[in-house]
Order: sequence, then structure tokens, then C-alpha cells
Amino acid sequence: MTAPVEFRPAMPADVPSLHATWDEAFTDAHVTELYAHDPGRLPRTFVAVEAGTVVAAVYYLPRRVRNAAGGVDLVGGVANVATRVRARGRGHIRRLLDLAVTAMAADGCAWSLLFTGTSDVYLSSGYRPFTLHYRSGRPAAAAAPPPGWTVREESDVDWAELAPVHAAFNAHRPLSTVRDAADWGLRVPVWYAPPTRTLVARHDGRTAGYLVAQWSPGHVRVIEVAAWPDRPDALRALFGAVARTAVDRAVRHCTARLPADPVIEAALPSLLIDPVTEADATGMVRPIHAAPDHLAAITGAPGAFHWPADYL
Repeated sequence: MTAPVEFRPAMPADVPSLHATWDEAFTDAHVTELYAHDPGRLPRTFVAVEAGTVVAAVYYLPRRVRNAAGGVDLVGGVANVATRVRARGRGHIRRLLDLAVTAMAADGCAWSLLFTGTSDVYLSSGYRPFTLHYRSGRPAAAAAPPPGWTVREESDVDWAELAPVHAAFNAHRPLSTVRDAADWGLRVPVWYAPPTRTLVARHDGRTAGYLVAQWSPGHVRVIEVAAWPDRPDALRALFGAVARTAVDRAVRHCTARLPADPVIEAALPSLLIDPVTEADATGMVRPIHAAPDHLAAITGAPGAFHWPADYL
């Protein structure tokens, strides 16, 4: 006979089997690393417990996300969703999402956001997918940096120096997260740790922009950029540096996972030749206090984007 299953918020005694559940489902160390630094994590972690063991879990973190009207919404970001193999197919995640959404509503979250490769799991809980578009193509020909510009890869990144550049570049970008000091101190360095590479562009010695890229044999993937609004040429300098390295490494394909932003589009020829448009449909949203039209306006707004360092 199958033991009864209890659905509830996590308690300190659940942590060992909670981590074991995640170890069974995920290979990335950042899952537990980021979770451990959230002081309010247990009341926002919902678990299915069978015979004293966590067999499924859902966690959420309140985040501040820009909307399409120029404001900021409190959003429940869902993460660390996992079920042990032996407990799958029994509806545990749906039950846990119901608990999580109820808690999000009590926290004042306007809506909920998640990213997943298994969207079918979330449809019955009211989540609906949206699509972000980006470009890919062959790297551009190598060219010298514009006069006065330097671009260097930095292994010991001063994220506090780059934080205001990011804030200015994304000040009106729907779907982007308003990062705080804790994000720059932990989340961004974890997500963009080596082998991910960060380039910093300076004009006459002043920091003007940065770019984050992931390199693999034959391929480079640009996953975040930012520049001061009065220094759009920083993007050309950064893109050109990636293109030069790609030529040196005989890299033949480049993915620019970047928003359809006019300043990015203007600089993109410095990075890509004959770009094609690709789609990322891993994002899902669910209204809580907000109306569905409010969410549609955010996810469908020109330039809307969510950077990988803001994933949970």
C-alpha cells in the first residue's frame, strides 16, 4: 500500500531529503547554492512528503519585474520544481503549484513567471507560454575597435561597477528584473561564473558597457549586454571583439540571445552576418492579481526580455 502524501510548506527537517530530490533531478550546483542564500526560503518551498521523505518540491521567490506601462510588478518566480522518479505521474506538482500560487497571492504578487523545457506540466495550473525572439548567424568579419575604445575580458569582474550600466540600459525594458545588491553580489556571479566570459568596454578609460558570452567548439552564444544610453558605440565595440575572437578560433556560428532593441539591432552587423530569427518558448506566465491583458502587454512588448542571470 502506498503511504499517504502530505502537501505543505517545507520545514527544517525536510532539507536533507529536499536536497536529495533536487540532486536526483538537477545537475547544476547553483540550484542549492542560490536557494541556501534566501533567508525566507522554507515558507516559500512547498513539498510533497511520503513516509517522511520529500518526493516533490516547488519553490518560489518574489522578484521585481518591469511591466509594459513603465512600472514595476512584484512577481512570483517559480524554480526548483522537481519530482523523484518513483513519484512521477501522480499530480504532485499541480498540488504544490496550487499552494505556491495561494502564497504568492498573499504576498501581493501580481503574476507568476517561470522558465521550463516541459511546459505541459504547468498548463493545468494556469500557466501559459510566451515566446522571445533573438538572432543567430555567422560571425562578422574581424575589424579593429573604433578609436578610443578598449575591450577586455575580465576574470575578476567588478559587478558593482557594471550594475548601474545594466540598470540604465534596462530602465524601460518590460520583463526585465530590477536587480538589487544581493543579485549583483550572488546571483549574477553564480550564473555568469567561468567558463562563461565577461567583456568590459571602456571609452577613453570610462566604463561604457559589458557583454557576457559562452564559448563552445564552433559556437559562441552572447547572453547579456548593456551599455550606457549615451554610449551606444559600446555595443559595436563589444560585438566586434566577439567577432574577432570567433574568427581567431574558427567559430562558424554565433547566437545573439538578445532583445529586439533598436540600439542592439543597429550594432548587430558588428557581430553577425546574414542573421536569422530564432524563438525561445521556454517562458510561462500566470496571472494572480493582474489581468491577463496586463501580462500579454508585458510579454508582447517590443524589446521585452528576461536575462539568464535573473533565472531562479
